[in-house]
Amino acid sequence: MQSLALIENWPVPTAAAAVVRADGTVLGSQGPTAHRFPLASVTKPLAAYAALVAYEEGAIELEEPAGPEGATVRHLLAHTSGLAFDEHRTTSEPGTRRLYSNAGFEVLGDHIAKATDIPFGEYLRQAVLEPLGMTATTLDGSPAKDGVSTADDLVRFAAEVQAPRLLDPRTVAEAMTVQYPGTKGVLPGYGHQNPNDWGLGFEIRDHKSPHWTGGSSSPRTFGHFGQSGTFLWVDPDAGVACVALTDRAFGPWAAEVWPPFTDAVLAEL
Repeated sequence: MQSLALIENWPVPTAAAAVVRADGTVLGSQGPTAHRFPLASVTKPLAAYAALVAYEEGAIELEEPAGPEGATVRHLLAHTSGLAFDEHRTTSEPGTRRLYSNAGFEVLGDHIAKATDIPFGEYLRQAVLEPLGMTATTLDGSPAKDGVSTADDLVRFAAEVQAPRLLDPRTVAEAMTVQYPGTKGVLPGYGHQNPNDWGLGFEIRDHKSPHWTGGSSSPRTFGHFGQSGTFLWVDPDAGVACVALTDRAFGPWAAEVWPPFTDAVLAEL
């Protein structure tokens, strides 16, 4: 795919990108796809998938109490628990605002570790990484932001999310469905969004503006970006997913180059 060559013009030291279909067919790749990059918040979809495995295994329930008073596992996954961004303090009632929260994912990881008696990083490895052959991916630290992976590994995950083998497709469909519709909140790096739609661990594009995906991305597009200059999106209408990893922190450069890159990828399909 010629569109992937656009990453060579990005103002970053290193970048890798790939596009994959649901059946695992890689339509194209660019850059060092075996290079390990810090994922930052692109860790969250991986952690959410492990949480959904724990749910299907019966280790946890989505509606069980977790985190602040009145909050549940579902609230933590959907960033509506009321926990602050990076502090373990409550700033609103559960279910009322979309407060994007690293702390919430850390509480979620601790909750699953207690329920399964397995450290969360190890649970993620056993539940998701190993079955998908993601041998270059590790999580040592926060389930919100400390994952390290490669484009080669993430296309395996992106194929799984499009055509689930580890989870019941109905579970994955729910994860890509808006939780607590109509909830307002801040999308980090892009300001207030009303509504700020989110699924279970995945952000849902809908009609947000501005946004890190493309102007031609379908409203059903879901995924995540990370402050380390990384992103993963899945566009169900286009039938593909795209991964891009860099080693430069997110900033105005990313907001400038990511949307036209995504539009070029979609146009080439």
